[in-house]
Amino acid sequence: MVVVMAADATEADADNVVAVVEEAGGSAFVSRSVSRTIVGITGDMDRLAATLNLAGLPGVADVVRISVPYKLVSREHRRERSVIRVGGVPIGPDTLTVIAGPCAVETPEQTLEAAWMAKAAGASLLRGGAYKPRSSPYAFQGLGEAGLKILADVRAETGLPIVTEVVDKADVDLVASYADMLQVGTRNMQNFPLLQAVGGCGKPIMLKRGMSATIEEWLMAAEYIAQRGNLEIVLCERGIRTFERATRNTLDISAVPVAQRLSHLPVIVDPSHSGGRRDLVLPLSRAAIAVGADGIIVDVHPHPEVALCDGPQALIESDLRELASIAAHLSPLVGRVVTPAPAVAALR
Repeated sequence: MVVVMAADATEADADNVVAVVEEAGGSAFVSRSVSRTIVGITGDMDRLAATLNLAGLPGVADVVRISVPYKLVSREHRRERSVIRVGGVPIGPDTLTVIAGPCAVETPEQTLEAAWMAKAAGASLLRGGAYKPRSSPYAFQGLGEAGLKILADVRAETGLPIVTEVVDKADVDLVASYADMLQVGTRNMQNFPLLQAVGGCGKPIMLKRGMSATIEEWLMAAEYIAQRGNLEIVLCERGIRTFERATRNTLDISAVPVAQRLSHLPVIVDPSHSGGRRDLVLPLSRAAIAVGADGIIVDVHPHPEVALCDGPQALIESDLRELASIAAHLSPLVGRVVTPAPAVAALR
């Protein structure tokens, strides 16, 4: 059960709902976002509904029974699809948002060149990894805060808001101080302390699907973030692990409409990590746009042959020109417009 508080409800009103529920033997948690406050309730729903008049309490706008376990991110909770704004850039049902940049921040020059390449191709958000969770402990792990500083400098020059990964609960505040959106990667999708920490950081979150996760597990991971008061979540399908070895991962393209039917959150696709090869990124991007994804996130590198991370899947300038053409031609066919990049002055 979810109690939706009125726009003018006070903190005391929400606390009163929690007290009433707990006195009746239920459990309640408060989720506060910019636009609304929600009180989630667990326990014997039939008994609580029969004994409590929650709708009559001060500050309560609505009481909703929700059957699915991912209550706050479900379409039962919010019928209309959400639009998430990252540094003023919308991600939602009417737009196609292109997120692009280097998989890993290596140098200021490489990151800036990749950012200009991305913006020229129609990207409105800059991706770049300062912290890199790698399968091998000997692989490049990222520059850490030095990489975050490079991203901030590139944002100031190009106007592109930053999307970057956080891998440790202890680093959430640091990463949030630089980033416009925090990414939780596939390896951390069920790192529950990290999910709870980013839920309280006050920034939008991109949540990648775990490489072996079901869609329900993915949505339950998003619920961990929402339950801490942050409903500014974008889901990212990045390919799952199957028996097939011809590609790096298997892009579950059906996950896009399924997740959009079950959840009000935007759903984007990562064609770079799905295929793992440059020649697959553009075909998978076409598929993502055609199926109704709210955006795509792609790797870009000016010199992929010397990239320290995922060079074989990084797009170069000729690929990016074709990607821009694909987005421009396909987006109107599915009722969308490509999200324009913000002006440099907009972030100053």
